[in-house]
Amino acid sequence: MDIIKNIEQIRKDFPILEEKVHKHKLVYLDNAATTQKPWSVIKKIEEGYTHQNANVHRGVHFLSQMATEAHEDARKTVQNFLGAEHSHEIIFTRGTTESINLVAYSFGETFLKEGDEIIISEMEHHSNIVPWQLLRTRKNITIKVIPFNEKGELDLETYSSLFTERTRLVAVTHVSNVLGTINPVKEIIKTAHSHNVPVLIDGAQSVPHISVNVKDLDVDFYVFSGHKIYGPTGMGVLYGKEKWLDAMVPYQGGGEMIAQVSFENTTFNELPYKFEAGTPDFIGSTALAEAIRYVQSIGMNEIAAYETYLLNYATEKLKNLGDIRIFGTSEHKSAVISMQVGNIHHYDMGTLLDKLGIALRTGHHCAQPIMKHFGIEGTLRASFALYNTTEEIDALISGIERVKKLF
Repeated sequence: MDIIKNIEQIRKDFPILEEKVHKHKLVYLDNAATTQKPWSVIKKIEEGYTHQNANVHRGVHFLSQMATEAHEDARKTVQNFLGAEHSHEIIFTRGTTESINLVAYSFGETFLKEGDEIIISEMEHHSNIVPWQLLRTRKNITIKVIPFNEKGELDLETYSSLFTERTRLVAVTHVSNVLGTINPVKEIIKTAHSHNVPVLIDGAQSVPHISVNVKDLDVDFYVFSGHKIYGPTGMGVLYGKEKWLDAMVPYQGGGEMIAQVSFENTTFNELPYKFEAGTPDFIGSTALAEAIRYVQSIGMNEIAAYETYLLNYATEKLKNLGDIRIFGTSEHKSAVISMQVGNIHHYDMGTLLDKLGIALRTGHHCAQPIMKHFGIEGTLRASFALYNTTEEIDALISGIERVKKLF
């Protein structure tokens, strides 16, 4: 793998990896929460504010035209990255959470009525649960849940049995942020479409790690966050098929999303601007595009292969420790390991590992139904990115052994 040969140069692209934590070299293994940023993304943000900072779309002056062109070029970069048919099918949002809320509100207001049903899964992040519960409160709809087995794999037989003539939408994660399971979303989408039901896929944990093509998947809505793919915070994407976005009512009102306004009536702008009320994050969009170019320069298949290598290496090392329970053991898994170490509380383990400069996530990871499934309060989670190394995993193993001795 080229990444192994080039890993030291790749790590130099990420300045924060030179930081010291509690006098130890930083070992950053919390990438499912957010990824670190390469110099090229940091410099793109600086460039935007120092050379082309002006509001987009309505200005006739040079800076505004430059900013507009960069913003719309970023939209095209995302379009090509996802394999979307049209750039106007790319809606810029603040992140995965806002993208899902947008669909829950706008699709829900347009197409759902009392007694209708949607299907989600037991392994969803709260961001793909709570917006549908809010819709349930507004519309008095029913939410059905696909269960998963002890390996962390969705029960597709039960899934197929959940459809009725009142099913209006399926919303499922591509990759679980706790279990690491890569769900068979193409099959899930095909089943839903056989019932003429559209599908939303939460791609927050998939887009940074595996190649995604929305046309190949035939997905109706696909969402992800910029900060999880080495881009800026507060920047996200909603891909939606033109036919759905055209039909849906706007999510927010204000500037940019209008065509004409009078006190008697307002008409709405064309796609994608109908869903982008207010001044967009035109600096963030260009930085997101730069992050996408960065991962494309390495290659998504190369990244996936390397992260699988890290995942397998870490899994074997952890198993050899003994007294480790790993949650999520599907054969089709991304670079996440959620675990419990003996009877040591995950918070205690995470706090003590931090003293050694090792950054992991502890808690329920905004996925409390998963914790309930296993009868636990939380886990210790290590999640990997393209800049992590086997040496860092060895440091994690050594750190866990050291903490175990304390207990």
